Amino acid sequence: MTGHNAPDDEMEAVLLAAARRAIAYRTAPPAHQRAAASYADCVAAFDDALPDEGMAAPDVLAALVARAEPGLHAATGPRFFGWVIGNSHPVGVAADWLTAAWGQNTANHVAAPAAAAAETVAARWLLEVLRLPAECSVGFVTGATMASFVALAAARGEVLRRAGWDVEALGLFGAPPVRVLIGEEAHASVFSALQYLGFGKASLIRVPTDAQGVMQPDAFADLLAREVPEGAPLIVVTQAGHIHSGATDAHERIVPLAQARAGWVHVDGAFGLWARACPTRASLAAGVEGADSWATDGHKWLQTPFDCGYAIVRDAGAHRRAMTIAASYLPPVSEHERDPSHYVPELSRRARGFASWALLRHFGRKGIAAMVERHCAQARLLADLLAAEPGITVLNEVVLNQVAVRFGGASAGAPEGVQGDALTRATIAAVQEEGTCFAAGASWRGGWILRLSVIGFSTTDDDIRLSAQAIIDAWRRVASAAGAL
Repeated sequence: MTGHNAPDDEMEAVLLAAARRAIAYRTAPPAHQRAAASYADCVAAFDDALPDEGMAAPDVLAALVARAEPGLHAATGPRFFGWVIGNSHPVGVAADWLTAAWGQNTANHVAAPAAAAAETVAARWLLEVLRLPAECSVGFVTGATMASFVALAAARGEVLRRAGWDVEALGLFGAPPVRVLIGEEAHASVFSALQYLGFGKASLIRVPTDAQGVMQPDAFADLLAREVPEGAPLIVVTQAGHIHSGATDAHERIVPLAQARAGWVHVDGAFGLWARACPTRASLAAGVEGADSWATDGHKWLQTPFDCGYAIVRDAGAHRRAMTIAASYLPPVSEHERDPSHYVPELSRRARGFASWALLRHFGRKGIAAMVERHCAQARLLADLLAAEPGITVLNEVVLNQVAVRFGGASAGAPEGVQGDALTRATIAAVQEEGTCFAAGASWRGGWILRLSVIGFSTTDDDIRLSAQAIIDAWRRVASAAGAL
């Protein structure tokens, strides 16, 4: 089959073949949670000479599967805790298949009316689930990095507009300086988003954090008073869900302080914002609703396929001023219409609203709440099982779905810290090599940790117990070899 004139039976055959291969992978994922092939192995596997003649479609699919599957992590499996990513729920995957097959470019509501309508309704449902103000606008982007970029672009434009400067028309040269306050342990993606928008990393005012990585409100108040002149354009970046601890900044204190100075508060809530969807966890994000913008991911707790994130902005006008792409050939928007391209930096993009709508419809309000609660309880169970083993220390207060673990001693200071780093890194390697579960390491507050993120829809309590035992066994092997037991 080549080209658009392929017979219908050939087209159906190749699509069914792809579906069968996808279903086979999802119903029997690899037992080993780590990819069997390295990046170098995968490059060697894919690296053929560019052919002069095309290959038949069935052979292309077979070649793709043979080369790709050895290099796939079991990210859709029940014991994958390496990063804060969901399992790509089958309902979302099915909707995403249809999205690709339908081939709709969600540039505007005329070019793709169904895709635009799905976004309109999914945006409303999303605000209801997260209990954010109904007047907010929502941009459907690739993930939380671009969500923060979009929201902070709106913030930049609005705080400069209040200072008498039109950044969309005049740019940044000659603009009044914008002060940006941000926690020193904010996620790397937010620092990058600010950099893309012209805020140099060295110019940011970094607020000290406590042992859980959240901003200290008193330090924030002090820096606000000392470093930000009265009337200066101000942006404050907070977080809901620290990447290691899961903790959330004290928004009930920070938001009023910032807004008393006419500041714009943006919340990086890539996964922690979803605590608001769960009545038993909503208090963790108390005060978040008072902010001006929020970034969150669909491919975390909503379990959408990649790529899916949401830029949520209270001031829809500021959002549109920062993002609208206008041209004579693009259709105008009437009062009751929503043009998707007015809220994101892309004119050509996939229809992310279909999978978002499908999963919000599938789970419903109660289903999302139950899943968040279950994952938080499973993280607590995992932490308790690990902490009961001598030599294993859980460093964070497990309030959400994150567990930060250190082996061989909690201290990051020398000499214990040096040994603890070595033992922790060796245990991480042993866990990944054994393969019952997958978890990754990170450096936090001067020492190495194993970070576990419980967020896959398919994870059961039995998976948690099995994974805990595998981690404990790995630690025992490492400790015994090092003479640490």
